[in-house]
Amino acid sequence: MGIEDFITDALDQPSDYIAYHVSRELAKLHPGKAVVEEDTGHFDLEAFVRAGQCTVVNETSIFNQERVSWDEVMKKPERKLVNGWLNVLWRGSLFDVVMITWTLRGYTWRHHWIIAQTRELAEALISEVCARALEVREEVLVFQDGYWEKDEQLFKAIAVASFDDLILQDSLKEEIQSDLVNFFESRELYERYRIPWKRGALFIGPPGNGKTHTLKALINQIRRPCLYVKGFKSEYNADEENLRTIFQKARSVAPCLIIFEDLDTMVGDGTRTVFLNELDGFQVNSGVVVLATTNHPGKLDPAIVDRPSRFDRKFYFHLPAEGQRSQYIKVWNMRLQPELRLSEAVLQDLVHRTQSFSFAYLKELFVSSLMQWMATGGTHSMDQIVISQSEQLRAQRDALAASATGKSEE
Repeated sequence: MGIEDFITDALDQPSDYIAYHVSRELAKLHPGKAVVEEDTGHFDLEAFVRAGQCTVVNETSIFNQERVSWDEVMKKPERKLVNGWLNVLWRGSLFDVVMITWTLRGYTWRHHWIIAQTRELAEALISEVCARALEVREEVLVFQDGYWEKDEQLFKAIAVASFDDLILQDSLKEEIQSDLVNFFESRELYERYRIPWKRGALFIGPPGNGKTHTLKALINQIRRPCLYVKGFKSEYNADEENLRTIFQKARSVAPCLIIFEDLDTMVGDGTRTVFLNELDGFQVNSGVVVLATTNHPGKLDPAIVDRPSRFDRKFYFHLPAEGQRSQYIKVWNMRLQPELRLSEAVLQDLVHRTQSFSFAYLKELFVSSLMQWMATGGTHSMDQIVISQSEQLRAQRDALAASATGKSEE
């Protein structure tokens, strides 16, 4: 059989026979060469090429199936090879790389076959490509739809976050920094006293009170590989399998951070056992810090919340008290242009008017007031507008609270 219809012929085979068929046929086509099959899931040859680590010399004369994806404004469409045959030059040696993707029992399988002069050369290329794929540099590893993707834009968005402009109650900010930033510098101490070098921290509190900002500031300050999990669900893999994949990746790039936002919406009856085992089972999560947030701790299984070996620390993000509201309002006021700043009397009044406002509501108060001021052409004073907006936001918040209470009673 010639190579022109090689992939077509392979995909015509029964799904559970494809891998064996391809290996056997490649051995026939390349007698005297090493044919090594790779299915680690980390062999990202295209990223290796983009990084300038090797060169695609030629795309063999067969149809190479490509898929282009685009999911965000200002991002270029991303080209990804689905099925193909490439000639690659790496460190002075030529390789043939065959990639075939198929579905078996609801799972997507993507295998590579590396054809080289010797098995040692083929395995060396596999090791280099996989090792680079596991490295996390100026990017965040995002898990979604069953796959990992390196997100440079998210990394840049996080890079501007800081603890300097974060207002939290009492000594919460200092406790979080002391506990989690120092963790990565304390490996020797943990090992000396035979304490597992891993941590778990749960950020608890109503929405809009600094949990996400704190996560971003921590990621930015710690400067360790960050794995951000958007969800466990995917089209082909079971949630439990995706969970194992997530923690397997974390162990391979540790020391690192894994982020689970709104954990109560992610872990359900089907995934609870696997999640608990991955957090605190037979596997050694050395150097792995799991950071999770929840707005509704009551929805989480007590085994997740209450057992210390899973989440050693729980940090509570309450609604800002009077002192925090006053500090936040003054910071925002100083950022305004002089002609837009509030009078001292209104500043004091606003602290009382915004009782039980979250930081998110306080921010919305200033943003909406600025928009209203611009809409009026500057004919109204900011003092008047801010007071009016605070009343509207309070009414809106109370209506939402009443609606939520009504639903819970039904």
